[in-house]
Amino acid sequence: MKFKKILVSQPKPSSEKSPYYEIAEKYDVEIVFRPFIKVEGLTSKEFRQSKIDISEFTAIIFTARTAVDHFFRLCQELRISIPDTMKYFCTTESIALYLQKYIVYRKRKIFHGSTGKLDDLLPFFKKHDKDRYLYAVSDVHKDDTSVLDHAGINYTKAVMYRTVSNDFGPDEKFDYDMLIFFSPSGIASLKKNFPDFEQGDIAIGTFGASTAQAVRDAGLRLDIEAPSPATPSMTAALEQFLANNK
Repeated sequence: MKFKKILVSQPKPSSEKSPYYEIAEKYDVEIVFRPFIKVEGLTSKEFRQSKIDISEFTAIIFTARTAVDHFFRLCQELRISIPDTMKYFCTTESIALYLQKYIVYRKRKIFHGSTGKLDDLLPFFKKHDKDRYLYAVSDVHKDDTSVLDHAGINYTKAVMYRTVSNDFGPDEKFDYDMLIFFSPSGIASLKKNFPDFEQGDIAIGTFGASTAQAVRDAGLRLDIEAPSPATPSMTAALEQFLANNK
């Protein structure tokens, strides 16, 4: 089958040097960037219902830049002044550096890991085990917090944003030869938007084990799965698939 139109369920890349553009030109395909899901922040009224007082915490755990945005947004809406003594624990350096958008980085106590896992931060947690941690999360999260439990860390999860379906409009065309997903929520959105969806010849690609499993659980055929030793990225897997199906 000739693949001519591919939906990538992510926002459009900010850089014109994205590998997706090179693939589109090389294989003469149209790539459309159209997220199946979107993030919505909780309102200050909704957050108050959790009965969590941000001012009672001495440290914050961030596992995503989205969490950083919504934490500071809620603090502003709730008129909470964050003390200079607040400690920030981030699972990657990029998240830590993103804090510069909101605070004077060099004047704060900021710790970060390298792999994106909480385990990286264990030495820091142990060193600061007297702090009271606020863990900013979404309504759908699967972070393994056992490292916090085993270390005896006093932490509270605070849902600050939610993932919702980015619904298709009635006049929005759905004429794709391939769909690429990056989260189980994207598969759920597909089923929500198109309850009678029949895959037929439409190829489906995924990034991440949980997303691949969501495709199988939905009774759909998985044609491209990344990462793998041969294809560590979604673009590498896509290019290999298109090369094999010219």
